[in-house]
Amino acid sequence: MPRYAAPGWPQHVIQRGTNRSVLFVAGSDYGFFLECLRTACEKHGCHVHAYVLMTNHVHLLITPTTASGIGQVMQSVCRKYVRRFNDTYQRTGTLCEGRYKATLVDTEHYLLACHRYIELNPVRAGLVEAPGDYPWSSYRANGLSATDPLVAPHERYLALGENVRARQAAYRALFGEPLTDATLSDIRHATNKGWALGSRRFRDDVARLLARRTQPAPQGRPPRWKDENRV
Repeated sequence: MPRYAAPGWPQHVIQRGTNRSVLFVAGSDYGFFLECLRTACEKHGCHVHAYVLMTNHVHLLITPTTASGIGQVMQSVCRKYVRRFNDTYQRTGTLCEGRYKATLVDTEHYLLACHRYIELNPVRAGLVEAPGDYPWSSYRANGLSATDPLVAPHERYLALGENVRARQAAYRALFGEPLTDATLSDIRHATNKGWALGSRRFRDDVARLLARRTQPAPQGRPPRWKDENRV
């Protein structure tokens, strides 16, 4: 499927290592990747609302301001990061999968669910007991007052409270309830397949505006309608 060229709309992006190979070995690797990402986002006009760096893949919730912004960011980050990684660990060849996966996110129904999905990755993987225990995600900035120059709050996040303290308290409260299996499935399926993530109306609106399919085509044969004039 073609990638979404939709300035101003948030997207959930996944970048994996080639054949799920390791992307990060030491803490300095994570730090350098984040610095590359921040620099590229500033240059190409993208805003990161949530992120997590796992051992062999990366999740981003990111809004571009141009049609090509996300593609330019991912290309820039991977090129710069892979060069340093190969030099550091005396290896050659590609490291990142050439084609990142992405889905357009329905702000009203799924934006905060994507926040939770992304920042709870280390918990689901058994790496930590709580999202705030993991150093390589946006949770500490969104929920615990940590300074993170990469994180740019989305309007939906800002609407959680009248001030920083209220917003962060409301945000932490969201993590008191686990994501349902249905929501997890929706996010994974939409991102891996490149469909839009949202309500039926949202998907229909996106399909009309962007002139592309945003959900799977109906399966099976079309129904055979009864001809009432036929004897």
